[in-house]
Amino acid sequence: MKGFLISDNHDSLVLLRLAGIPGVMAHGAEETAAAVTDVLEKRHDVGVLVLTERAAATVPALAKALRERDEPPLLVEIPDRHGSLRGADFLTRYIREAIGVKVE
Repeated sequence: MKGFLISDNHDSLVLLRLAGIPGVMAHGAEETAAAVTDVLEKRHDVGVLVLTERAAATVPALAKALRERDEPPLLVEIPDRHGSLRGADFLTRYIREAIGVKVE
């Protein structure tokens, strides 16, 4: 299985291409949703779909649906060169929301 990137910036696209991961640039909700749909429909060899956090933020419902799927591709959100959009307590909030356990 292969990886594929959908990015909202050129730097992430170039960096992951250097690592051997192809991808496309998408700006805005319509382009990002179209790119995700294109990958799901036409690229059945993709096992890991990488989205920059800013691209994923434009399509939150679609990103959530991809995370909850029981089949490939696995969705991975990465920060871009400007840093992460997530707060410092991202992991503890994620665990609390997922299983209801407060981690201290």
